[in-house]
Amino acid sequence: MSKTKIGIVGCGAISDIYLTNLQKFANTEIIGVCDLIDERAENAVKEYNIPRKYKDMHEMFADDNIEIVLNLTRPYEHFDVNMAAIAAGKHVYAEKPLGATLEEGIKTREAAEKKGVLLGGAPDTFLGAGIQTCRKLIDDGYIGHPVAATAFMVNRGHETWHPDPEFYYQFGGGPMLDMGPYYITALVNLLGAVQSVSGVAKKSFETRRITSQPHYGKIVDVEVATHIAGQLSFANGAVGTIIQSFDVYAHNLPIIEIYGTEGTLSVPDPNTFGGPIKLYRNEQKAFLDMPLVFDYPENSRGLGIADMAKAINTGAKPRAGVDLTFHVLEVMTAFARSSEGKVHVDITSAPSRPEPMVAGLLPWTV
Repeated sequence: MSKTKIGIVGCGAISDIYLTNLQKFANTEIIGVCDLIDERAENAVKEYNIPRKYKDMHEMFADDNIEIVLNLTRPYEHFDVNMAAIAAGKHVYAEKPLGATLEEGIKTREAAEKKGVLLGGAPDTFLGAGIQTCRKLIDDGYIGHPVAATAFMVNRGHETWHPDPEFYYQFGGGPMLDMGPYYITALVNLLGAVQSVSGVAKKSFETRRITSQPHYGKIVDVEVATHIAGQLSFANGAVGTIIQSFDVYAHNLPIIEIYGTEGTLSVPDPNTFGGPIKLYRNEQKAFLDMPLVFDYPENSRGLGIADMAKAINTGAKPRAGVDLTFHVLEVMTAFARSSEGKVHVDITSAPSRPEPMVAGLLPWTV
């Protein structure tokens, strides 16, 4: 099997799992890395036996051997890196979100279409065993017709544990753009496209004090909303309730639940690839544990890139492609527009649900 050659821009904390997994998939090969902090790129080359370290992203993009650029930069840097890679004729897979604003997403999508390259991005957790099993349960009618959903990501933020939490409170950050991609991508995969949203967004604290190392004691200004509550109307008639917050110390909320005419499905954390999954059927009067019936229950970040690599070679549509990632970005940014204007916001994009995964393949194949 031929291997699609990948260059990685950004060697921060999230890069380790990609550097590990993309050397396991049967159809991907990392041939080079770069980072603004040269030491990070040097360490990645040594630890993961990467063939080349580029001096910067422009040198990488000029390399004809690179087919897919994996953009692991900070959210507010995604746009510039994506656009430069596309201009160089590279396929692009970016960490979430696709852009820091809807306008960035529109421009990136248009550039990729004009250049004739594939564009997509994280999260790819919805391709794992947990969400894929939930989708099959819904599609096979185990809860009847879906009528409603809830999705809650509620915590106190990153400043107590993350080594570099400041960017989570800057332009491109906040709980919706940071964690919303996991939750909304999972909901779209399970229920289909979102037609409209309404929401309220607020910034509860003007500053945050970092208590993690190495920036202990630093006070950072908060530039973004840190508590967003909203409603989603899906094209299939279901109604969703979502809260994404960095302002809550503790809670007893579910993660994701789907409510149907015949039962309830408790969906696992969409920031993971596995379970647990619980199904409630009215006639049983109890939640029952459901087995995972798809592959990739472990941390398999990079699965979406392997799927894109297959799409490049077969002409198929990548599951974590631009139709999905742009739709998720449009939905996420609509909550702020709704809150500012005190209006319902219609969603213009309407992607089909990605094709379900195929179970029972050899390990590290798609």
